[in-house]
Amino acid sequence: MDRDDIRIGLIGAGYIAGWHAEAVRATAGLRLGAVCDAQPEAGRALADALGVPFFPAVAAMAGAVDAVHVLTPPATHAALASEALGAGLHVLVEKPMATTLDEVAQMQAAAAAAGRQLAVGHNFLGLPAWRRLRRLVDAGVLGRISSVRVDWALPFAPLRSGPSTIWPLRDEGNLLLELGPHPMGFVVDLFGRPQIDGLFLTQPIDLPGGAGVRHQGWRIIGRAGAVDVTLHLSLVETLDDRSVTLRGSSGIARMDFARDTLTLERDNSAELVLSPLLRELSLAGQHLREGVVNAARQGLSLNRRQPYALSFRATAAAFRDQIRRGTPDPAIGAPAAAAVMAALHDAIALLPPAPPAPAIRPLARRPDVMVIGGTGYIGRALVRALVAQGHGVRVLSRGRTGPFGDLGHAVETLPVAPSDEAGLTDAMQGIGVVFNLARALEKTWAAALAHDVGATLAIGRAAAAAGVGHLVHAGTIASYDMSDPRLVITEATDFGPLEARNLYARSKAEGERRLTLLAGERGLALTIARPGIVVGGDGPLQHWGIGRWHGAGAVRLWGDGRNPLPFVLVDDLAGALVRMIGLAQARGTSFNLTGDVELSAREWFDLIHSRTGARIHVRSGSLGAMWLADRVKGALKTHVLRRADALAVSRADWLSRGHLSRFDNRHAKAILGWQPEADRVRFGERAVAALPLFGL
Repeated sequence: MDRDDIRIGLIGAGYIAGWHAEAVRATAGLRLGAVCDAQPEAGRALADALGVPFFPAVAAMAGAVDAVHVLTPPATHAALASEALGAGLHVLVEKPMATTLDEVAQMQAAAAAAGRQLAVGHNFLGLPAWRRLRRLVDAGVLGRISSVRVDWALPFAPLRSGPSTIWPLRDEGNLLLELGPHPMGFVVDLFGRPQIDGLFLTQPIDLPGGAGVRHQGWRIIGRAGAVDVTLHLSLVETLDDRSVTLRGSSGIARMDFARDTLTLERDNSAELVLSPLLRELSLAGQHLREGVVNAARQGLSLNRRQPYALSFRATAAAFRDQIRRGTPDPAIGAPAAAAVMAALHDAIALLPPAPPAPAIRPLARRPDVMVIGGTGYIGRALVRALVAQGHGVRVLSRGRTGPFGDLGHAVETLPVAPSDEAGLTDAMQGIGVVFNLARALEKTWAAALAHDVGATLAIGRAAAAAGVGHLVHAGTIASYDMSDPRLVITEATDFGPLEARNLYARSKAEGERRLTLLAGERGLALTIARPGIVVGGDGPLQHWGIGRWHGAGAVRLWGDGRNPLPFVLVDDLAGALVRMIGLAQARGTSFNLTGDVELSAREWFDLIHSRTGARIHVRSGSLGAMWLADRVKGALKTHVLRRADALAVSRADWLSRGHLSRFDNRHAKAILGWQPEADRVRFGERAVAALPLFGL
């Protein structure tokens, strides 16, 4: 390790931090120096995994690093970047650069005053295919360019499945600031800031709880000198198409920036009959070349050099060079990023006026029930079912608002983290029943113990300390060994060995086990609810309990897809949970909440087709072959990549994903008086709701 390496600190320990950490480690001249996060649990976990120190604040970290990557929510970018610049650190901030143009100016002024470099993570500008396209343009291969079109056609899941309280959905303009920097960045990198002439919105969708309307289709048109500019964002369930198309007098270039491919279509001088054949053969040869090169690059690197990872590596290298050079990078430097932000705000200025926010209704019902994870898919249905039964509900969420604007008289939202035991205890005062629907998806067993199991125990201890009368904890049927098609699972069925299970199944089972012991020690009335494959309502159709999804339109089933699956409608599930309140027989027991209608995976996709017209490409999967492939990948991670946290998941675990065993739901029916939907036709109507999933 060179003494002159630039030490990089990561501010923010969320999902994107992993990509930045890998990029820094793979870039010569850089090394990771520290992690900083306002949430100590998340920050320490990432720092420990990376082998670097953790700091709770920017000021404390300043002496340990030379530069930082700001990877926090957009509303915090300006303040954190300005603080870091003021502390003498160079700053790379994730896109969007900021939320307002005033914040952009503030950040640029802070960089100038500190004499430090400021850049923005427009990482797709570092893709090899983009650099090749730039060379074609600079060499004049395309001739005189007349138009550029950038497509971003990729489903945005929170529009359907929530949470609708996240920053991109709080305001219509936020959605463009979240998704628009990459498409607009391509235009600015080629032609500078464009003039925006028009904005067209299509395919509206109502957010839950009267939170407003958001549009899934955006078309922005403008000009960059003599070049026509079109940006098209499509967020409905469609084939992933993220591409840049340049039309010139001498050729058409198309770059797929999701897959890092580039093709060039040109005229030829062959005879009329041969001309179209040669043109298509040329494109076919280029596609073959691009596919082979990418497959070889990713295969030989064990997927460490896939397009998205390469884009972050190139960004890290560009930031390194900007620091050493002392001048802004032409693609990711602050001037280019500011031009991107200005163009996006020009488009936002064309948005129609938003309707006035509904008046805040005073809380008329004292909260007697708390739902942790109440803004999620199941949580939203549960909260509404509770209110319908006359309860006042306190929802714990990351934000201060939830998708319950129409229920303001009966629902209040508090921003308390599931791991904040003191905050939980305070929030549970006066609460009779707590529903815990929270979960944490982690990549290592140590992290799962800390954040999933740890949060479960913190909630249990807080409930006991606050004198909560009843805690209902959501486990999962995935914890069962479902590999034997002869087995009928009841609540008395043991989970079986868990050491070789996937992290989700194992951590939920461990959370159940430890919480049950805690409840016995503290005298806490506990009920465990294990939902089946939950469908219906405002949830997504792309349920991973059915298969492995490859985009919105293709799925590989867990097995042949012909065995019955344990579906349950979300409203039926919420009804079962509500029935547990005040029921003495529900305390100290568990319930497997699976429905009466058991469709196979193939019947499920036939149902989707019949009700929506969407034909999803369904392919059978060999669970045994998937297990073998997983073992090979695990061995490579362990012995080649030296990953100590690589999992060795058992064959039974893979077979369990096919839900080969059957479930007996008579216990829940008898104790709760629960009657899930039994009619197949009505189940289909309720399961595939009339949501604008496919832009309908």
